[in-house]
Amino acid sequence: MEVNVRELLEVGAYFGHPSRQFDPRIRPYLYGKREGIYIIDIEKTCEKIYQAADFLQKFARQNKPILFVGTKKQAQDVVKEAAERCGQPYVNYRWIGGTLTNFQIIQKRIARLEEIEKLEETGKLSYYTKKEASIILKEKRDLLQKFGGIRHLKALPDVMIVVDVKKELNAVAEAKKMGVPLVGIVDTNGNPEIVDYPIPANDDGLKSIQLILEKLSEAIAEARQEGIIETEKKDQLEQQKGEE
Repeated sequence: MEVNVRELLEVGAYFGHPSRQFDPRIRPYLYGKREGIYIIDIEKTCEKIYQAADFLQKFARQNKPILFVGTKKQAQDVVKEAAERCGQPYVNYRWIGGTLTNFQIIQKRIARLEEIEKLEETGKLSYYTKKEASIILKEKRDLLQKFGGIRHLKALPDVMIVVDVKKELNAVAEAKKMGVPLVGIVDTNGNPEIVDYPIPANDDGLKSIQLILEKLSEAIAEARQEGIIETEKKDQLEQQKGEE
C-alpha cells in the first residue's frame, strides 16, 4: 500500500470545516485557514494513514476481524465496498445501540435473519399466508439492512475503522467501553483524541473518504494474504517434521 500527498490533494482531503465548526484538539494537524475554512496539513494526513495501515496490518495478518463503520450518506457505499474488498465486516446503514455492548442480542437478530432465509430456501415460507409471508420478508429486508454487514461476525471485532468520529460518536463510545481500538477519519470539527489512530482529513467529501478507505483496505488485504502464506508455510514445516 502506498499513498502520497498528490493523491490526497487531488481528492480534496485537506478541506476542513468553516472556522465556526472547529474542535481545538485538531489544531496540531492543521496547516492554516483560508477564506474562513480550516486547511488540514496533508503531509500529516499521509503520515497518519501509514501509521494506521501498519496498525491494522498486525491484526489482518492474524485474520482478526476489522469492523468498518460509516453511516453518513456519502460514506455508505464506500464503506461497504472497502470492507468487502478486504473481506471484513461493516456497518453502513445505522449504528444500532448495543452492537458491541450487547453483542449477544445482536447475534440473536442475525440468527433470526438466517432463520427467515432458511424458510425461503426450503420452501417453507409458502406454508404461510400471503400476508404473513409479506410481513416476514419485510422483516428480512430490515434485518439485512441493519445487520447484513456483520452477519458473519462471530465475536467482537479486534479493531474498528470509523468514518467521521463526530457522526459515529455512539459507535466510538461502545468501542472504547469494550476495549476495541479505533482508527478514525477526523475532520476539523472532530476530536482526534477519542481514537487511537486518528487520520486528519476531509470526512465529508466522497472522493476523500473513498481514497483513504481504499488505502486502508488495500493494506488489510495485503496483510491477510501474507498471513495466509505464513500459515501455509508453518503447516508444511509441521507436516514435514511429522513425517521425519
